[in-house]
Amino acid sequence: MNEIMSVLEQSLTDANFRKLLAIPNRRVHKFVADAIRLCKPMKVFVCNDSREDTEYIRRTAIARGEEAPLANPYHTVHFDGYFDQARDKERTVYLVPKGEVLGEHLSQIDRDYGLQLARDRLSGTMENKKMVVRFFVLGPLDSPFSIPAVQITDSFYVAHSEDLLYRRGYDYFRRMPEDHEIFWMLHSSGKLIHSVSTDWKKRGVMIDYKTNTVYSMNTQYAGNTIGLKKLALRLAIRKADKEGWLAEHMFLMAVHGPTGRKTYFTGAFPSGCGKTSTSMTRGNSIVGDDLAYLRKIDGKVRAVNVERGIFGIIRSVTEKDDPIIWDVLHSKQPAIFSNVLVTEDAEPRWLDDGLPPPKAGINFSGEWFEGKVDRNGEVIPYAHKNARYTIGLDGLSNLDDALDDPRGVEVGGIIYGGRDRDTWVPVQQSLNWEHGVITMGASLESETTAATLGPSGVRKFQPFSNLDFISIPLGRYIQNHLDFVVDIDSPPLIFAVNYFLRDKEGNFITDKSDKRVWLKWMELRVHDEVDAIATPTGHIPHYEDLKSLFEKHLDKEYSEAEYEEQFKLRVPDHLAKIERIEKVYRETVPDAPELLYRILSEQRAKLEAIKHRLGDCIVPSVLA
Repeated sequence: MNEIMSVLEQSLTDANFRKLLAIPNRRVHKFVADAIRLCKPMKVFVCNDSREDTEYIRRTAIARGEEAPLANPYHTVHFDGYFDQARDKERTVYLVPKGEVLGEHLSQIDRDYGLQLARDRLSGTMENKKMVVRFFVLGPLDSPFSIPAVQITDSFYVAHSEDLLYRRGYDYFRRMPEDHEIFWMLHSSGKLIHSVSTDWKKRGVMIDYKTNTVYSMNTQYAGNTIGLKKLALRLAIRKADKEGWLAEHMFLMAVHGPTGRKTYFTGAFPSGCGKTSTSMTRGNSIVGDDLAYLRKIDGKVRAVNVERGIFGIIRSVTEKDDPIIWDVLHSKQPAIFSNVLVTEDAEPRWLDDGLPPPKAGINFSGEWFEGKVDRNGEVIPYAHKNARYTIGLDGLSNLDDALDDPRGVEVGGIIYGGRDRDTWVPVQQSLNWEHGVITMGASLESETTAATLGPSGVRKFQPFSNLDFISIPLGRYIQNHLDFVVDIDSPPLIFAVNYFLRDKEGNFITDKSDKRVWLKWMELRVHDEVDAIATPTGHIPHYEDLKSLFEKHLDKEYSEAEYEEQFKLRVPDHLAKIERIEKVYRETVPDAPELLYRILSEQRAKLEAIKHRLGDCIVPSVLA
């Protein structure tokens, strides 16, 4: 400890040394000292969450050019490097000790080799830069759900973003028991030119789950650098596996039912598939849009939002379709825009924002003008497809009052959804918990989007909308879901939704606003207030119930022809899906539960039987 104190005393000013030592946890002191010895920062700033300290972080992000002010004095813009615009799945690896295997779906390397590689890439990367030390808590404070986390970074943009997204934890750390489990995050942007990471070819995220530590280097994109987001989710899934709860890539919202009733739902959707817009639907209230922890408390499944803000895809956010987000993004609430276009009037613009396209401005490629092309001759859009906004939840008019409830909220339903052009109907309920876990959660597929590097529009296996983050063998993860409600008398209902069903010409056959109706129907099903039609794949709504809900909540006529087209059973597509899902499990998931194959086999038999009787495409009126 004397050596650790010596490093801290030499590297920190008196004020910062006192702030760090006010946290009595010796492991915190060691983590900071080790990071200083490795990264060799010019200075170290310890944030104590005071208004003065947090404002200093925001001002410094602007002064260093990591962010730039916009016309709205409460808003800034950040640009990631041209090749650093999304989560880098290929270079996000687990450090696995000899003798352990996590599964084929995860990138992994030998732990000893990976730790040395991380140290080599981080060594000296903060010379002539300032290190920021921040303390946060995942989940509500002083709660069964609370997980403390330390973030060390040389990016004031990262430190500022986390201030909007997470619950500040400095005071929590000051009173926290010495042996409390902590998540540790160390990030360096690496070499910078014009405040942009330049060594993107050496970009990397390395997860040492043995010590709950994440190392991130040579990148600025938030999905690769904000340790408390998807990086901490990977650590939380392992913690949940050991302790018997679930850490999920899910929104958490309250659907408002009759007579002022609120029913809470979680929902798992891959990025860019309507997750945030679902949690923000008009007439309901949001607890969180991205990450949830689920625990069993007093015989009920209860959940919390891990975060306290939104890092959302901004493409297609319009005043008409997303009025609540639109209002916040045009208000005095603090916001960071990333990879949008900035006009000469210092206004942010993004793709499909409902306004006439701009002719010129500044974007992720530098000076932008209409018709500008990249080195391959491809036209550069005026904003990136994966452009984002970062805001705190406090400014939302539809924020639910249970956000910081330390006991969480009781979960009535769980929703799975993805980009599916030809198979799932717009909304259906599973036959039971096991059926939902297997055919909706474990069998989820989705077309890729710009939220990850690589081509868009490719159908990918995406179980539980969590495949990229599952840090234990997939078979065990599925079994954890199956076992989770064994001692729960009335588990949440499981639903599947699909906003992306298309006709033969490729046109979407549902409207963006229709999700409001699907949510209201699910809420009524949780309380057993509407009947449903049993099909081989699940329970679907009756036409008259949907017609009434469309009229009541959207003031919209809903024809029987629309209903028949949307909810017809596409038997060949379902059978093809089962073949794909079985194949991927048999080939890549050796520990998949036998129950998975049994339930898929039973569903195949039902589909083949009904095909024999009624044909390939069956309208719901025949099934009712």
